[in-house]
Amino acid sequence: MNQEVSTKLGLIRQTLNETEAQGLRLRRTDWFAWATAGASNTVLLTSETGVAEILVTPQDAWVLTDEIEAQRLQDEELPKNFKLHINPWADIKARESFVRDATAGGEVLSDAPISHLEKPLPPSLRAYKRVLISSELERYRQVGQKASIAMTEVLKAAQPTWTEYQLAGAGADALWTQGLHPALTLVAGERRLPLYRHATPTGEQIGRQAMLVFCARGYGLYANLTRFVCFGALSHESAKLHRHVCEIEAVALNSSQPGTSLNAVYHALAQAYEQQGFPHAIRQHHQGGTTGYLAREIVANPTTTDKLTENMAIAWNPSLVGAKIEDTFVIHGHGKLENLTFDPNFPSVEVEGRLRPVPLER
Repeated sequence: MNQEVSTKLGLIRQTLNETEAQGLRLRRTDWFAWATAGASNTVLLTSETGVAEILVTPQDAWVLTDEIEAQRLQDEELPKNFKLHINPWADIKARESFVRDATAGGEVLSDAPISHLEKPLPPSLRAYKRVLISSELERYRQVGQKASIAMTEVLKAAQPTWTEYQLAGAGADALWTQGLHPALTLVAGERRLPLYRHATPTGEQIGRQAMLVFCARGYGLYANLTRFVCFGALSHESAKLHRHVCEIEAVALNSSQPGTSLNAVYHALAQAYEQQGFPHAIRQHHQGGTTGYLAREIVANPTTTDKLTENMAIAWNPSLVGAKIEDTFVIHGHGKLENLTFDPNFPSVEVEGRLRPVPLER
């Protein structure tokens, strides 16, 4: 961990040297986790920023926090590479004064600029964050496996009389039990499944079938996956829809090669939808993109020219009315993909040489 943090502090200081800035502040939960090798500054799960931030100068690296949080962070979260600066919780100005002194009042880069003295992070540093190093990948594998185990456990226990709230709650409980943040748990039961792509749960019973979606966060990294459960045999029409989304997704996965632009994958998906007989479906939901320290680092669209690289994580999620597919993959050399959220205990079929999930029939 300390070596990973040292490497990242080196990248930050390289950025300071290139931009001639005197300091760099990281407030957001994603950047905090990246810079600290997976530590968390999160208390309120829905907040984009946390209860501590990082300040790096050419000479020093601090975690800035208040007297409420400092001891817990020091005991349970922070690597040894950082000094700790503690301000009174009721005196925010004290922190800003410290930053001005530490940076000699010079220009500061930030992931969330809050004053005219702060400038956005340059694209070069943002690009570093999106490419996983070996220690990050090892943590990501743990997150993916825990998330997929939680998903399988919940859908094997679900009952048609459960409400969507109950299924979402069981999903959140299973993720917390695995030590993961339930950043998102979407549920659509039998009636709502054909109606909405982003189905936030309600008090309706799920009925004969349901979709469950996870964005599970651990060490700051997101495992994204979607699964279905069906009570009784899947209808012929539903089975066809799920087969279609598998084949559409296969086009995106086959296109996910180092050097390929995200808009090229998007256009390949658009063509795949058309070939499967659904020419307008791509307009009804986003198709996913790169992932990592955000549920989606970049969502692919017709104009996203950012290129995929080796050791970048992706999560595509093509969908049709009543059917969707999603897992989190890492791109390796020669375009080989590693599925971080595969669970051999969940039913699957082979599509283009990959095992892909199908609805769990109970």
